[in-house]
Amino acid sequence: MTRSILFDTETTGLEPTQGHRIIEIAALELVNDLPTGRNFHRLVDPERDIPEDATRIHGFTIHHLRGKPRFAEIAEELLDFFGEDPLVAHNAPFDFAFLDAEFTALSRPRLDPARMIDTLVLAKSRFPGLPNSLDALCRRFAIDLSARTTHNALLDCKLLAEVYVELTGGRQRGLSLSVASETGALAVSYAHAGTRTPRPIVPTAEELAVHASFVARLKEPLWALAD
Repeated sequence: MTRSILFDTETTGLEPTQGHRIIEIAALELVNDLPTGRNFHRLVDPERDIPEDATRIHGFTIHHLRGKPRFAEIAEELLDFFGEDPLVAHNAPFDFAFLDAEFTALSRPRLDPARMIDTLVLAKSRFPGLPNSLDALCRRFAIDLSARTTHNALLDCKLLAEVYVELTGGRQRGLSLSVASETGALAVSYAHAGTRTPRPIVPTAEELAVHASFVARLKEPLWALAD
């Protein structure tokens, strides 16, 4: 079982080096690249103004965030949710830079860049030369975008999780076919579903008799000729 965290941030601007801050962060837990239903979502008081250009993108003004916790108050809980697992984001260097700036301000270690999985890089590799924004990828994979009227970290995470499944082939990743040793029957199991007891399909004596009667009516069946 492989755990990873898919996350997204909304910010007051584009450059943490210019004093811009995180105002929203959302994260989803993935196991074998599929969402488990566990998530982390917090609005954050950035302790500064929010430019109108940023508000037009995500819809937040400082009035929405007054009284919300500061980043310092959620940092420990966020790090606990992240654990030591890989971190998945779209244009991940952007989100990593903002988190690193917040952690540095708190005298905490920066995130290990080796943990970074950038879905934008995955998308560019699969669709070179095509638009690979989250919206473009959702349209390409026929993922419903009707709720996305503005940027929203939690909604973006849920959409990106669907995109990530498509980019990594996750819908098929856990599927395996095996032959039961005693019965010879075909068993299907899903690795991401945890430990499961195989349930091979074994025909009854009555079903075998009906099948034999049906085969007897066939004219020169190939498997009979092979004998």
